[in-house]
Amino acid sequence: MAAKDIPLAGVIGDPVAHSLSPKLHGHWLRRYGLRGHYIPMRVAQSDLAEVLRVLPMMGFVGVNVTIPHKEHVLSLADTVTDRAALIGAANTLTFTAQGRIQADNTDGTGFLSNIRQTIPGWSARMGPALVLGSGGAAKAIVWALLSDGAPVVYVANRTRARADGLKEQFGARVSPQDWTLIPELVREANLIVNTTSLGMDGQPPLSVDLSGAIPSTIVTDIVYAPLRTPLLELAEKQGCQTVDGLGMLLHQAVPGFERWFSYTPMVDDDLRNAVMS
Repeated sequence: MAAKDIPLAGVIGDPVAHSLSPKLHGHWLRRYGLRGHYIPMRVAQSDLAEVLRVLPMMGFVGVNVTIPHKEHVLSLADTVTDRAALIGAANTLTFTAQGRIQADNTDGTGFLSNIRQTIPGWSARMGPALVLGSGGAAKAIVWALLSDGAPVVYVANRTRARADGLKEQFGARVSPQDWTLIPELVREANLIVNTTSLGMDGQPPLSVDLSGAIPSTIVTDIVYAPLRTPLLELAEKQGCQTVDGLGMLLHQAVPGFERWFSYTPMVDDDLRNAVMS
């Protein structure tokens, strides 16, 4: 293989220095002895369209997309998957040999895979889900839960109108709820998901009453810094099953890596340790 044919990939955002994706993909490239490189690229919103046109010419086969570009890239892509269009954001771009841009969103499937790896046999069909927050991550997770057969997805947000917006976006199985009703909703939920930044390092903790939760309830957090958030610690004291947020980050990366480097990587403890080191 000529040097110019070595596949290049990366992550674009602004800022981007915080991203764990270079560690993640770099670990896989080394582990499987694959030729290729994955680099972080800080790209301003005003330069995004021009950068995306140039990257395929430079040998890039695709990129991950992070804040603040996940919505804007949809208008710049040549093709958009149904799930990315419905969620209204993309996190994975693939460049074809002709330089065309294909946009996808793998956050929702990464979320489901993370739970299933930790709790084999779990399915969203098992009962109602409670999603806390209504931002971009919440949209991807609501899409995933509905696609997996959740009978109802309660969405609680401090600003009720934003929760109402998810019902308009995803349909009748989404049930917007006031934040004050969380203690009652916890009693019904098979799955509780925090999609807010509350509980993250440097942010206030997420204060919710889990006293009504039963041991079969699964509590998960998309926050992974710290790995054991105050919410997960509270859930463990309540006897609930918990799933940390790191696995969602790891699993959402699999489809992109597979497309760009033609190899299906594994999500395991070695990867977790490498990314958190």
